[in-house]
Amino acid sequence: MPHTALAAPVITTQPPQIDYALLAPLLVVFAAGVIGVLVEAFVPRPRRRAVQFTLAALALVAAFVLTVVRVALLPAGGAGLTVASASIAVDRPTLFFQGTILVMAIASLLLIAEHRHGESAFAAQAATVPGSEEERAHVLAGSQHTEVYPLVLFAVLGMLMFPASNDFLTMFIALEVMSLPLYLLCGLARRRRLFSQEAAVKYFLLGAFSSAFFLFGIAMVYGYAGSVNFAVIHDTVAAGGAGALPGGGPLLLLGIALVGVGLLFKVGAVPFHSWKPDVYQGAPTPITALMASGTLVAAFGALLRVFYVAFGGSVAEWRPMMWVVAVLTMVLAAVVAVTQRDIKRLLAYSSVVHAGFVLTAVVAASAEGLAGAMFYLAAYGFTTVGAFAVVTLVRVHEGGAESGDIASWAGLGRTSPVLAGSLALFLLAFAGIPLTSGFIGKFAVFEAAVSAGATPLVVVGVLSSAVTAFFYVRIIVLMFFAEPAEARPRVLRPGRLTGAVIGVGVVATLVLGVFPGPVLDRLSPAPGAGTAEAQSVPGGFATTADLFANR
Repeated sequence: MPHTALAAPVITTQPPQIDYALLAPLLVVFAAGVIGVLVEAFVPRPRRRAVQFTLAALALVAAFVLTVVRVALLPAGGAGLTVASASIAVDRPTLFFQGTILVMAIASLLLIAEHRHGESAFAAQAATVPGSEEERAHVLAGSQHTEVYPLVLFAVLGMLMFPASNDFLTMFIALEVMSLPLYLLCGLARRRRLFSQEAAVKYFLLGAFSSAFFLFGIAMVYGYAGSVNFAVIHDTVAAGGAGALPGGGPLLLLGIALVGVGLLFKVGAVPFHSWKPDVYQGAPTPITALMASGTLVAAFGALLRVFYVAFGGSVAEWRPMMWVVAVLTMVLAAVVAVTQRDIKRLLAYSSVVHAGFVLTAVVAASAEGLAGAMFYLAAYGFTTVGAFAVVTLVRVHEGGAESGDIASWAGLGRTSPVLAGSLALFLLAFAGIPLTSGFIGKFAVFEAAVSAGATPLVVVGVLSSAVTAFFYVRIIVLMFFAEPAEARPRVLRPGRLTGAVIGVGVVATLVLGVFPGPVLDRLSPAPGAGTAEAQSVPGGFATTADLFANR
């Protein structure tokens, strides 16, 4: 099938040439989601869970394999392609982000499928009133929400499209495809259902506001460039506004600010972070794991594409804004995290702090910053999924709710040393201790920022890391050196699925910390490669040939 070359879209009455091989991972996930909906309608209830899990697992694994295969379909020299009328980009950063998202989705799917004592993490029937006789009847009948699986597939489809979008309208569609299933999934927790529903409503309302900002920003950018395609916007900005509306400069600045609000909300940067603690705490923990890993990777992938490609010629305009947001994110979240007493809320604020660390790479606006951000996101994804897998195992009592109170985790290292040791490793990686993936990730993003002249930002990042290390180490000391709490929690034996997720998280954290070279070498640009324009505007995103020269 022919490829669409790296060029601005041309208005034509001819049907678009679509390379289905390059779109195969997205199509596989979409088809599996549609089939999952049909399964709910036609497969007998007792068999649905097994069918849905098998379908979702096969689809995600197949999509990952196809993503790896697509690397061989790219042109020699690392250039990327656009398909579907230049609305979807297929290039090396896109494939890396999509591969990472699929791995995180597979790990989260294993947590979603784990059942203990015949119960899942999800409500028996979400439509019932919490505490009602109808809900009790569904619980006793063993009802299950197998609709979770197609909802997860549609959310993953949006995550895959989000960083691959090559124009703003496609990106907005991807944003909604990703977000709408997550709004529903966040309200399906089996226990503390009112809190879960409150979290879902808060996420939905704030997400709707952020989407409105994003759309309004798109309108402003369109008013400036006359197009929503990233290549056209980039060329218009790089040409100093030539071809734009006379006096359109304020439209561009407003567009950058409003689009930034929508994207920064999704990554959870300050001051758009208020949804994260409540949503992370209220959502079913497997869904929290998916959001903390896959959604974060997708959101940063989209943010990097927008600011490095569409707005790549206006770095001087948006870099001060990113400086302020990065500083506020690292400082405020680190300070507030110290006061947290719930493990999921603490991990939520930890996620906000880490978003600030990745933003230091965005501020660098360089190919090294892009490589550092990609490595950091992959390393953080493995670590955070493993941490939330551990959280699912610590309960108030046998068959009870998860024990979120950090004080109740005292002495966990004596009763469950392997589980506590795994969590300790994940916390050390969050803190950036050497020989863990977190240390290499921080070193990569901070080095890129220093090379770009953002040394004061790195100083703030190092100080924030010191603050975060305090509360991570506090949990480790509590688990291994404190006397067990009177209301000692019940630690469940990990099932095969949860155990596999924790094991993969531990191995990835250690391997990426001890042997990061192969991954970093693949992500880093070739020394001395690329034109002057390619060096000033990081390559790897599919817009014009010049943007790929240094890849």
